[in-house]
Amino acid sequence: MASLTRDFAAKHPFNSPLETGIRALVVLEAFYPRRCDLLEVTWLDHLVVHTGDLEWHDAPESLHPDLPHRAGELLVRRQLVERSLRLMQRMHLIDECETEAGIEFCASEDAPSYVDLLQAPYSNALKARAKWMAEHFSSLPNDALRQLIESRIGRWTAEFSADETLLGVSQ
Repeated sequence: MASLTRDFAAKHPFNSPLETGIRALVVLEAFYPRRCDLLEVTWLDHLVVHTGDLEWHDAPESLHPDLPHRAGELLVRRQLVERSLRLMQRMHLIDECETEAGIEFCASEDAPSYVDLLQAPYSNALKARAKWMAEHFSSLPNDALRQLIESRIGRWTAEFSADETLLGVSQ
């Protein structure tokens, strides 16, 4: 199984569990000590590369191009984010916590050392956007963060929920 994952990641480096896991790790490390549930990590994973979608005066421009129909990314991204979080857990970089609200994730105590090693231009741009998001969102209560994200990417969230229901994957 490990060789299959390695082979897939080598042939498909973009949006692989490894790439998505590193993005999730960077976001969770920036948000530390805040814990986020799967849906929040999915939204934050989308926003960290599409910060321009927030349409705030001080938001950094998007790291990834603004392609049409990127709303569909959220349907695929949720399962991918879940797999990537599990991968980062196996590497002891992300911790899972069971709370009254459900399962939440946070950066492990080993995460900062790993994130500091990421020095490629893309990685530095990603870390800067995650830091910007954390400065704006990490102190918000969960409900306020959820409301803010829904107000900014509401049309995608609505499409995401509708698609999940149609596919029979809603919770």
